[in-house]
Amino acid sequence: MLSLFQILLLILDIVWFFIIAHVIMSWLINFQVLNLQQQLVGQIWYMLQRILEPLYDPVRRILPNMSGIDLAPLVVLIAVYALRIIIQNNMVYFL
Repeated sequence: MLSLFQILLLILDIVWFFIIAHVIMSWLINFQVLNLQQQLVGQIWYMLQRILEPLYDPVRRILPNMSGIDLAPLVVLIAVYALRIIIQNNMVYFL
């Protein structure tokens, strides 16, 4: 059972990394440091979009329109961190 919790924590860590990478890339694209016309940058960006949009969409439906400010990544990051805390604190009961 401990192995399942560790695998779940690993998946949450990977999601955390993808969200941070997506946020940093979006800033770099908006400040024109990165260009989506470059093949590698475009592929990484669209891969992150495909992975993270299913997580962001339900949050965006709940959050009010902030006229250009997207708080969905922040809410998802907080949710991932909260899940991580819940799993870590309750792992002891399943040993």
